[in-house]
Amino acid sequence: MNSPHLLLVEDDSEISELLVTLLSKEGFNITCAFDGNDGLDKAQLQTFDLLILDIMLPGRDGLEVLRELRKSKNTPVLMLTARGDDIDRIVGFEMGADDYLPKPFNPRELIARIKAILRRVGLDHEASKHDTPASLTTQDIEVKPQSRQVFLNSKEVELTNAEYNILVELLSHQGEVIDKAALTQRALGRKLTLYDRAIDMHVSNLRKKLGDTPEGQPRIKTIRGVGYLFQVTEKVSR
Repeated sequence: MNSPHLLLVEDDSEISELLVTLLSKEGFNITCAFDGNDGLDKAQLQTFDLLILDIMLPGRDGLEVLRELRKSKNTPVLMLTARGDDIDRIVGFEMGADDYLPKPFNPRELIARIKAILRRVGLDHEASKHDTPASLTTQDIEVKPQSRQVFLNSKEVELTNAEYNILVELLSHQGEVIDKAALTQRALGRKLTLYDRAIDMHVSNLRKKLGDTPEGQPRIKTIRGVGYLFQVTEKVSR
């Protein structure tokens, strides 16, 4: 089995050198870029299993790189952000980032996040090879697991990998509360950590894309202090 090939786009040479050393010891094959333009070129011309993308970059910033990349590729992206920059994280998730990690970070946490994303992507690919329901439908939403497509009123809705996983989990347990820790584990493939708002941001973006029910009610209800619930509209069919 080939080692996962990662693209690290980080302009700080000391951080980049440290991460290459650590990630190489974990068995990853690393390619580096030190500015946004070079990072985008490499990401578009080569195939990577994961892109580690710093937001603050010379040339093009990380958000610009992600925006351009998403026009042609769905490579999983882990973004590195300055601590407290919620706006950058929100925008990054809206553009299709899979996860984020604020700086300064514990290198072991970065490795754990990378492995979680790769594991989730691997499980998604493996699941598509096996027998899966032809569709998962409720009222005006149809999910096709084999192609990972989602349709709202017969019109396809473009979701990120994380958003799709969250929708399937909530829709499969319609009317049941799923706590944030469980949803993070199932949809993002990792444990919920302190001050971790990734699942909240993904759910927020999912709400925007799906809108309210035909009756004008929120599809996904927040159960404060617990988690989320997909409102019962009609029985889910598979």
